[in-house]
Amino acid sequence: MNLTERRKAATQLEIARIAAALFAERGSDGTTAEAIAERAGVSLRTFYRYFRTKQDSVAPLLAFGARRWQDLLAATPRDIPLPDALEQAAERALAVRDEEDVESFGWTRGLLRAAAGDPALLAVWASVNQESEQQLVPLLAERAADDLQIRLLAAAATAAIRVAVEAWAVSDAPADGAGSAAELAVRCMRELTAGLGR
Repeated sequence: MNLTERRKAATQLEIARIAAALFAERGSDGTTAEAIAERAGVSLRTFYRYFRTKQDSVAPLLAFGARRWQDLLAATPRDIPLPDALEQAAERALAVRDEEDVESFGWTRGLLRAAAGDPALLAVWASVNQESEQQLVPLLAERAADDLQIRLLAAAATAAIRVAVEAWAVSDAPADGAGSAAELAVRCMRELTAGLGR
């Protein structure tokens, strides 16, 4: 990306963080595009230049999380069996490293809880997961040869992460430790890859 594109992406991500925080604090009905723009320090016109709806504004934040997992999977050494690589990448992607991660998990929990009553927000979550699945295919193609297996594994691995995060979001489990999204993701990946062999 050139400098202009990087600045645009950074602005979109910052607006997405603010939008997620507002959805977590106020729910979907209590969050407006005007409120997001005001807290982000941008005009409503600027907000709508980047996003069609208030719900769309959280997509960059959700996509950022998906890319984090994919980057960790891509960086996993090729000599590690694929089931282990998927599990390790999922665990590391959802691990809490600092207070910023704790805050981010709080937004994610609030956002997914708000999505339960907002079909448009659910559609954004589903779209981000669909894009993540498609982006995962070439990463898995480097480790497996069968096209059907690759596509199936991309769909299942994406669903495993989604299920783990959703299960954590509706619980009262902490962001780290027992019952965390990372722990649930490891369980989901183990269930998913049990038949692949190590």
